[in-house]
Amino acid sequence: MPDHREGRAPRARLLNPIAAVLLCAPLAQAEDERTTTLPVTVVTANPLGSDALSQPATRLDGDALRLRDATTLGEVLTGLPGIASTSFGPGASRPVIRGLDGDRVRLLQNGVGALDASALSYDHAVAQDVAGVDVIEVVRGPAALLYGGSAIGGVVNTLDQRLPRQALHGLEGAATVEYGGAASERLASARLDGGNGDYALHVDGFARRSDDLRIPGYAWSERQRAGLGSYHPPEHDHDHGHEAHEHEEHAESPQGTLPNSDSRAHGGAVGLSRTWDDGYLGLSYGAYRSNYGSVAEEDVRLDLKQDRLALGFARQGLAGPVREVKADLAYTDYRHRELHDGETGTTFKHRGYEGRVELRHAPLGPLDGVIGVQIGQSSFSALGIEAFVPDTDTDQAALFALEQWQLGGGTQLSLGGRVEYNRLSPDDGGNRRFAGVEARSFTAGSLSAGVVQPLAGGWSLAGNLAYTERAPTYYELYADGQHVATGTFERGDPDADKERATSLDAALRYQSGADRLSFGAYYSRFANFIALERTGRWCHSHGDHDHCGSVEHEGESPEYRYQGVPATLYGLEFDGAWRVYRSAARSVDLQLWGDVTRAERRDNDEALPRIPPARIAGAVVYGQGPLSLRAEVQHAADQTRVPDNDSATDGYTVANLALGYRFEGAGGAQWLAYLRGDNLGNEEIRYASSLTRDIAPQGRRSARVGVSVQF
Repeated sequence: MPDHREGRAPRARLLNPIAAVLLCAPLAQAEDERTTTLPVTVVTANPLGSDALSQPATRLDGDALRLRDATTLGEVLTGLPGIASTSFGPGASRPVIRGLDGDRVRLLQNGVGALDASALSYDHAVAQDVAGVDVIEVVRGPAALLYGGSAIGGVVNTLDQRLPRQALHGLEGAATVEYGGAASERLASARLDGGNGDYALHVDGFARRSDDLRIPGYAWSERQRAGLGSYHPPEHDHDHGHEAHEHEEHAESPQGTLPNSDSRAHGGAVGLSRTWDDGYLGLSYGAYRSNYGSVAEEDVRLDLKQDRLALGFARQGLAGPVREVKADLAYTDYRHRELHDGETGTTFKHRGYEGRVELRHAPLGPLDGVIGVQIGQSSFSALGIEAFVPDTDTDQAALFALEQWQLGGGTQLSLGGRVEYNRLSPDDGGNRRFAGVEARSFTAGSLSAGVVQPLAGGWSLAGNLAYTERAPTYYELYADGQHVATGTFERGDPDADKERATSLDAALRYQSGADRLSFGAYYSRFANFIALERTGRWCHSHGDHDHCGSVEHEGESPEYRYQGVPATLYGLEFDGAWRVYRSAARSVDLQLWGDVTRAERRDNDEALPRIPPARIAGAVVYGQGPLSLRAEVQHAADQTRVPDNDSATDGYTVANLALGYRFEGAGGAQWLAYLRGDNLGNEEIRYASSLTRDIAPQGRRSARVGVSVQF
């Protein structure tokens, strides 16, 4: 059974100077020959523990993860092949995988979904900080086989040690202190693990704080300052929307600093497990608190709270038809308040549980496999003037299976399937806006077939064919009202059908010592892509009803409606690293990666919104004893393929530099001191995947210094 603790770098690996500065590396694994020749199992993509994966996957752990530190999960992962960020300012950001975001990218903690409201709106943060994470695994492409329809674009799974999964003898731990960046960020984090061989205890905590983000020039883009930008700032003056709109048009853009972009967060966890040689039984409690400003509204802050209780059990080496069993259950209580000048405007709550049981059966000839069941229930509510979706209960149950055949010549075949039932039950709560909404039920099915074929000389071919279905979410069905945070008026489609996609993914890979190369292509054809389309009307809210017109200023916000459209997404990705020089004392590695994604409707050839542009990056990594240096240049092209009434983004070229020094302290503790420089050319960077790209750029030239220790 795969052990989630393998993400904790062993001490021999911590001494590797090249791994110490993989700040923006496309794949975060040590480049030393001792580690790259060993397979790294991505448990999210394959619970059977095989390192042969037909789907493209990325694993961040150890120093590589530490040195990509950022306030949000999206910013940590952006810049990896196929991965971008929604980036609603520095306080809120979700990953975008191959142009897909929201409920098409499944966010997991230790393999189980964690409830928050980040998929509902771009200004809602992911309720997690990477300071307490040991490993991040990203599976690109249709990963719905194991994790459901909301993983139709991919899976991001964070793994930690909060629920100990193996026996410990004595004490071990780690700590990090960091300062700098474009927002003068301060971070302190620590963890401690101990045990007597039978019981294992984990304790961790962190605190993070940042000031307003410093930016290279104007907050508003040139298009926005000229009145041509795609972002329409939200209004709160519901009695004087016309006058407020005119005033906003004549407002001046902030310069040098992004107002109301500061943030603070803290949290921690405690976990206790009974461990055996062949398994564990454990319980953990984790808390996360965050308060950050909305870059779209200078008087609005979001106050976020999440509590999570997790239970885990696993046994392996069993006799009989079931050889391994693994079960996880998590209950999450999430709430955030949107504060307007310190007063609560709207409160979002999301509470519920999700549980999974996986059984690995005994081999049947060449057949090895896992079958499992997943159940879940959640209750979402929004209370206040900005509630644009009704209270909704969601119930889910699913069965899934994954089987592998190991054939002659090293060929590996895989076949999997999943059937999932979802029921969404809304409650209008006496609000006339939601009167008449009805419960909907969906049964979604997914099938996947993959192959990995080794070739001569370290080369291999991998391919995956999948059919996936996704049930629409509560907001895609029932949204009806002013979405103040995004400056839009949204309407759902209560008659929406399932989203369906057929996807093909293929890659040519090479691995030999420290040298590696992967070149892949993907194609997804959606029969019913649920898109948020602009209708051309403008709407204004009046309590539980609204007024809409076809002329701007008849309403304060543009109307958008969820509707199913035929769509196609396709693209290319490549990623490679080569050791160009090595001596007894020095080494030089060259890294290169790039990606391009195209996404468009098939009925009118119009581009889908917020698709990242073509990108390419190269880096040189130099190591000499305990000293290491990494210099990288990334280039993003202009993004001009945008829908009507949307705005293009200019390309940029950004240079980053990282310097690291590793040394051993008293008691064998391993220390890493590092200095990191970002955006050294002071470029104006606006992500095409960000809704707020016209009003909130990325940070200016900055430096960050940190010290971490592991003992």
